[in-house]
Amino acid sequence: MPFSAFDTEIRTVVCSTNAIESVNARIRRAVKARGHFPNEQAAVKCVHMAIMSLDPTGTGRKRWMMRWKPALNAFEIAFDGRLAAGRK
Repeated sequence: MPFSAFDTEIRTVVCSTNAIESVNARIRRAVKARGHFPNEQAAVKCVHMAIMSLDPTGTGRKRWMMRWKPALNAFEIAFDGRLAAGRK
């Protein structure tokens, strides 16, 4: 199926979603700034703090839902029940 055959909602989300790259860059930046860790707990805490700093106000989930809800509905229509089957 060519990319242009998808609905507008799906194309918008696919073209504008690079959240994983952003999270990875933030984690790499935090780890690189620290340099080394005395133990595994310190490393986990650094990664946790980097991830928590991505959404300090806690409104990220609300924005995610507003952006993905139309796309998930379009995926459900385009792929006829595959999303529901994966949730079982």
